[in-house]
Amino acid sequence: MLADPSMPEPARRWRERDLAVLWHPCTQMREHPDTLPLVPVERGEGAWLVGYDGRRYLDGVSSWWTNLHGHAEPRIAEAIARQARTLEQVILAGFSHAPAVELAERLLAIAPRQAGRAPLAKVFYADNGSAGVEVALKMAFHWFRNRGEERRTKFVALENGYHGETLGALAVGDIPLYRRIYAPLLAQALFAPSPDAYLAVPGESEEQCALRAADALADLFDRHPGEICALILEPRLQCAGGMRMHHPAYLRRARELCDANGVFLVADEIATGFGRTGTMFACEQAGVAPDLLCLSKGLTGGFLPLAAVLATQVLYDGFLDDSRERAFLHSHSYTGNPLACAAALASLDIFASDGVLERNRATAAAMARRAAALARQRHVADVRQAGMVVAFELCRDGDRGRPFDPALRIGLRAYRAALDRGVLLRPLGDVLYWMPPYCVDAAQLDLLAEATAEAIAEATACA
Repeated sequence: MLADPSMPEPARRWRERDLAVLWHPCTQMREHPDTLPLVPVERGEGAWLVGYDGRRYLDGVSSWWTNLHGHAEPRIAEAIARQARTLEQVILAGFSHAPAVELAERLLAIAPRQAGRAPLAKVFYADNGSAGVEVALKMAFHWFRNRGEERRTKFVALENGYHGETLGALAVGDIPLYRRIYAPLLAQALFAPSPDAYLAVPGESEEQCALRAADALADLFDRHPGEICALILEPRLQCAGGMRMHHPAYLRRARELCDANGVFLVADEIATGFGRTGTMFACEQAGVAPDLLCLSKGLTGGFLPLAAVLATQVLYDGFLDDSRERAFLHSHSYTGNPLACAAALASLDIFASDGVLERNRATAAAMARRAAALARQRHVADVRQAGMVVAFELCRDGDRGRPFDPALRIGLRAYRAALDRGVLLRPLGDVLYWMPPYCVDAAQLDLLAEATAEAIAEATACA
């Protein structure tokens, strides 16, 4: 480890202690701390992270898309403290508690609805997003098994999609970096073309691109009659796949195809839910409701791990029987943890009291104005936005057909340059994106835009 004479002693000491004992996620540890900076954080304040080096970093990615209302939001912190003085944890098998019941009631009340379709009716809790996806996949498969439809063992997912890192979630993901090494361990899913608007051919609109992909989905269903139990997708926004976005028309057609083929629709709104894309849930933009809805990340406002899977009454009823084998026996020790449920309830209170969705619309418009200037930079091939998410696709000379040589590591160069300017931007390959906490203000957006522009210029100077 190289010495960094500019780093204050407290930060240097914490970094050394960290590297002595911690194995960080999604990281090639050999790159720490020189190629990939390691920033020890002392505390959070609203949209800011404050390091032990005394520097302040604007959290431009909401700490892996989890933080909604700001770090150390006092109303959520107080709700957790209040709950901790009453009940911190209890087994949820055979027992219950108020926060779990109240949260389930409120989630079902705000869940996406569709005219003519029975609403989501039951909530099953898990610990994190990947676990929530596992729950949904197992429910879909098991429901058909309980009906004697044993040929329905296949899942359909989208190319370029991502649903988590556990083996079941990886099986329906299509990001080679995460999937390839574990492929021998994974169940085989069927992958349909992504409706990603970035893939539109010349002269094709976003909607036409989406409907072309939907036609391919229909063909896939036709080739596997009676074999598919569920389609899983990220509505409107494939996050880990490079913040790629698609027209709502795809969701409407996917819902119709699932109904026509007797297939469950699983909406993974782990990253897109709770206002990220402009509505409380991205499904609302297509006017559709899924059979299974997976929620996590922003569910607790970014304070504690929790996932919720919302299911229809029909799906729930398929497990009711005198046979224990036909019951859904999936479990986690911390299922429905009272502290996490209290945090989620406090976050929903903030949505109600602060007019968060309305404020987000104004913030999203302000983000769009600042992003427009970056679109004119030489190496920016695309700027796209869905609500509080803005992405910048970097290619040589802005030509989509000329991606940068991966060896240049343009995204990493931009990440380091932004950190030097006090902004956290964690790239997805050569895609930079903004996904700040909802409390971000105009001055912070100015810093975000300025740092991003300078980071892109610095990172691409080698090109």
